[in-house]
Amino acid sequence: MAVVGLATPAVAAPPREDQQISAEKRAANQIAALQAIKKSQSSAEAKVDSQLVLRQRLGGARTASATVPLLRNDVDTNAKGKVSVDIRARVSDGLLETLAAKGAEVKVTSERYGSIRADVPLSAINSIAALPGVKRVEEAGGYMTARELSPDENREPESKAERDARIEKETRAALAARAGTLDSEGDRAHNADTARAEVGVTGIGVKICALSDGVSSLAASQARGELPAVDVLPGEAGSGDEGTAMLEIIHDVAPGAELGFATAFRSDASFADNIRKLRFDAGCDIIVDDIIYFKEARFQDWIIAQAVNDVIADGALYFSSAGNEGNTVDGTAGHWEGDYVNSGQVIGKMAGYAHDFDPGPGTQVLDPFTAAAGRPVILNWADPVGASANDYDLYVVNSSGNVVAASQNYQTGTQDAYERVDVPAGSNLRVAVVKFSGADRYLSVTVLRGRFVDQGTLKAFATPGVSWGHSAARGAFSTAAAPAAVAWSGVLVPGDPANPAGPYPGTYDSNSRLERFSSDGPRRVFFEADGTPITPGDFSSTGGEVRQKPDITAADGVVTSVSGFTRFYGTSAAAPHAAAIAGLVLSGNPGIDPAEVREALTRTAIDIAEPGVDGRSGHGVLLADRVLAYTGASPQPLAVAETPKVTPESGSEYLQPGDTATVSLPVTNIGDGTAVSTSVVLTTSAPGVTVTPRAQSYGTIPRGETVVKDYTITVPATHEVGVPIQFATRVTFAGVFSPRTATFSVGVGQPSDESVTFAYSGAPVAIPDNSTLGATVRIPVSGFGRASRISLSVDGTTCSTQEGATTVGIDHTYVGDLVGTLTAPSGQTATLFSRNGSSGNNMCQVVFDDAAANPFSSVTSGTAPFTGAWRPATAIDALTGAPADGTWTFTVQDAAGADTGSLRGISLHLNGYVRP
Repeated sequence: MAVVGLATPAVAAPPREDQQISAEKRAANQIAALQAIKKSQSSAEAKVDSQLVLRQRLGGARTASATVPLLRNDVDTNAKGKVSVDIRARVSDGLLETLAAKGAEVKVTSERYGSIRADVPLSAINSIAALPGVKRVEEAGGYMTARELSPDENREPESKAERDARIEKETRAALAARAGTLDSEGDRAHNADTARAEVGVTGIGVKICALSDGVSSLAASQARGELPAVDVLPGEAGSGDEGTAMLEIIHDVAPGAELGFATAFRSDASFADNIRKLRFDAGCDIIVDDIIYFKEARFQDWIIAQAVNDVIADGALYFSSAGNEGNTVDGTAGHWEGDYVNSGQVIGKMAGYAHDFDPGPGTQVLDPFTAAAGRPVILNWADPVGASANDYDLYVVNSSGNVVAASQNYQTGTQDAYERVDVPAGSNLRVAVVKFSGADRYLSVTVLRGRFVDQGTLKAFATPGVSWGHSAARGAFSTAAAPAAVAWSGVLVPGDPANPAGPYPGTYDSNSRLERFSSDGPRRVFFEADGTPITPGDFSSTGGEVRQKPDITAADGVVTSVSGFTRFYGTSAAAPHAAAIAGLVLSGNPGIDPAEVREALTRTAIDIAEPGVDGRSGHGVLLADRVLAYTGASPQPLAVAETPKVTPESGSEYLQPGDTATVSLPVTNIGDGTAVSTSVVLTTSAPGVTVTPRAQSYGTIPRGETVVKDYTITVPATHEVGVPIQFATRVTFAGVFSPRTATFSVGVGQPSDESVTFAYSGAPVAIPDNSTLGATVRIPVSGFGRASRISLSVDGTTCSTQEGATTVGIDHTYVGDLVGTLTAPSGQTATLFSRNGSSGNNMCQVVFDDAAANPFSSVTSGTAPFTGAWRPATAIDALTGAPADGTWTFTVQDAAGADTGSLRGISLHLNGYVRP
């Protein structure tokens, strides 16, 4: 969701007393009607999100019945008449088959977190909820990034095709112009440029990974020289460019660090899964995101925060945006939290008393606010996730007493303490909380990107503490924002004071100021991640644990080369600056304890808000030179083995059984310091293969230099042709990054020029739209043995761009949506194509071959239908290490919405070896 400024609705004159009474009665009557629906729900409906229940009960129109004439229900159906939901259940093949039979289109699943994102017919929701093992059917969880959109960045929305056409044009222009790169002003404001020059650390040896919407313009940024290679999780590039802008910031501050990315936008459970994948699969040392899911719990670490806890426990550092939800000091808050106070006023006629917001002797059951239409209003209370037995409901009414939005889920001991509505269009809105049943609890009410404001004589009440979710996890670094350069040009509410500017070209100091929209803390938490109470029996303002959030402050309002992010504001920009500074710390202090990193960041930060640690800036704004000096950082060498050259003594191009060969093994120092006392051990476990010498000294290798040494290997005559020899290298040098290990394989035998084809001969397989399930075909191989070369063709007889063409290998109306993966019987995989081709239609007579001259990533929509020989995204010949016999699978995943197609003709081509 784009982050935009808010407009203030006009405030009407206070109504007369008789109108006030009428409004109160009207609100009571309408809430009573809604409570009657709640009381009449079936056991299956009790497991369904109340927004979905109301959508079904009150008819197809978004406006409700005469009983609640102004009630808006924003549950949307797509072009197929289906709604997007999150099904919380144990994921199994049987359940997925049942869902498909009920017309569900599954988009993404998470076995670990028991969640399925799917588009389902509205009429099937109750029957899905009634299935054994289904805990809950919820309206698909919403989310937003922590970007603050400037008015001059607010361009018209683009279609997918328009976006990709623009990116293709930008990439071509960048390749032709090769203009100089842009640097974030945050690099200067944080004194990171000086720190790198004086200390000599660049981020080498550290991998920093981001999660956001997407990296659609990654190729354009790389063509401009703004980004190096980025390790994107397969199929997880997402859509949009906030991720690209975040990566540019990281690379500006820590240019030597490796980079990685995964989207956070598929679903809340997918976000949690990708956090873990970035650490446990991709090996990221630092992870940063700028996302909040509305469903995230206030008072307990939910699944996303639990994933954050997991990677922190494994040694990773985690940074997250504090949010742009405002703060009480600047008067920009749309948040209230505190103990439930029984007003004594019955809002509905069926059950429950309204909460009294007024902390004084008066009674006020409505808290007035302003917010842009569509912004979420969220209610949480202090019950454990999935075990709330206390039932609170949330209502939004207008000045006439009409209920314009309502959320009234059942909480009977197995549900979450969560209600949410979206702000309808209109002015003079007020929020009410009703305790339907149960015990008094600590409450949290948040109008995201809104503000509690007085309306006539109706006073607004707000409190600190809007920061929540995974950025509030104990070990996470929640990051507030301070402008680096020019002031944000937006206006939160007309009449607000001017927004602050930053110190650029100077650096932050004690006079620097926070962004007025930056979220405040602290965050009170009542439960451990497993639901155990922190203070058993006390779920009030005297209980729980108070976490200092935000933790630190970093730069926003900086330049990037990414279209739409020429000035990047919000805590979305701040978090990657902080993460990159931490990357410099790790690079200059390999093996440093994460607790010491936290100590360094917090103790050296510059105080810029209330004296001492505060709820807006945390410990203060970071300065890279101070942090590096505190930790004693120094430039580190990093010597790594490169790809060797193998030269048989026979003079042949190919190594054969019984041969002796020279292996020329280069070692390059890619680090920041000089590698001294460098040595290499080269070994193999292949029977009968010898390596002479086993170890050699490479001496001193200056930064950026390469030293090559020769080894002699002998291969026994009994070695089987086609079985590669696996070698292991261990590079040792004086430095904490030592030793570095790597493996490489050397083929034995002469590849045959003769290719054997194994084709898929089944029926066309539909490619599910925007789904991680994908379409898979199986290609059995038997009696072949070892392969020396592999290629895969997307076949076809007559090539065209015709929609739904039956004579092409893959028909699809937007090839740029697709990711193709080949999996060998050994389980090894190769990605052949990944979101290339933009809006071009169809693939036909395409051959993916490592020997092809050009990569498929270079194709453009204008070359459709896509034909010819292309290099795959990752090496396909890497799959030759194991026997080829068995079942190969080829999977095509559609990673974006709105376009469809089928997988029709695929062939696997294998070359064997020439037999003596």
